[in-house]
Amino acid sequence: MFRFEHQIYFYAFCALPVLLLLALWYFAWRSRRLKQIGDPALIKELTAYASNRKRIIKLVLFLLATSSLILAICNLQTGSKLKEVKREGADVIVCLDVSNSMLAQDLMPNRLTRAKYALEKMIDMLEGDRMGLIIFAGEAYVQLPITTDYDAAKMFMNSIHPGMISIQGTNLEAAIKKACESFSNDDGKNRAIILITDGENHESEAIAAAADARKKGIMINTIGIGSEKGVPIPLIENGVVKGYRKDREGQTIVTRLNSQLLKDIAAQANGIYVQASQKDLGLGAVLDKIGELDKAQLESKMYTDYEDQFQWFLGLALLLYFIEFLISERVSEWFKKLNVYGDAKK
Repeated sequence: MFRFEHQIYFYAFCALPVLLLLALWYFAWRSRRLKQIGDPALIKELTAYASNRKRIIKLVLFLLATSSLILAICNLQTGSKLKEVKREGADVIVCLDVSNSMLAQDLMPNRLTRAKYALEKMIDMLEGDRMGLIIFAGEAYVQLPITTDYDAAKMFMNSIHPGMISIQGTNLEAAIKKACESFSNDDGKNRAIILITDGENHESEAIAAAADARKKGIMINTIGIGSEKGVPIPLIENGVVKGYRKDREGQTIVTRLNSQLLKDIAAQANGIYVQASQKDLGLGAVLDKIGELDKAQLESKMYTDYEDQFQWFLGLALLLYFIEFLISERVSEWFKKLNVYGDAKK
């Protein structure tokens, strides 16, 4: 098991092709300038000890050293031990609505992004609880099975966007059923669902699914995100609002929070309903409610004691930089006599 602690620095690799192109341009420009100075035979004699091969070798060493330095900064980490960890906690599955209506901007910057920010903070508050993640729109999918690896949960959270599910809608029934299927089969009272949505589904099947969850001992807490007054759904291209979504008749589509449905779902499954605001999504109150559950001793296998391995890449980078520094662009007299490099102008 391995991971990179600072993945953001992988973008630095984009600079390597630029450096290569600049070096090739410089070599070509230098060659043209030398030809313009005077007689080619005279120039060849004056630059007899200059080696293009050594320049290329130095360039390759520099690029390899820089690549190794970037990997050192990203800090490769390896899991040194795989062991079973026992914790006291609950199993919590978050069902997050990723339908197009979650792009509405009644919460800034939009409903979905605001929910993701709050969930990241919630993950930091988990102590011993296992967490799973389900995304849904017209259908529901497991994005992350139940785990105690909170870093993995954050990584999957960051990758969520509305385009992940092609079938649009807000199928709350599918989300609840998929969450219930994702729990273990034991009958412990330590299982809870957090349903985050604007609740635009108006079908009664969602309430029936909540009743089935209650029979299985699963609590459902709902968080309504959005405005009951309704706001248009923006069309966004390259981060810029280009207009608003319209129906077949050309009318602007307005998305409204269906708080009553979410209250009914929570009531059916012994949970609470919270309406999100710009300052507080309501996850604190939901976690307090989940804290009332009987806690079970959970066992999970996980890699522990991640060890930093950046020093190997850093050492390799320094070694390659040192070798590149020692290599001269000139061919020594002794090597020239041995003809190791052949014609120095090659």
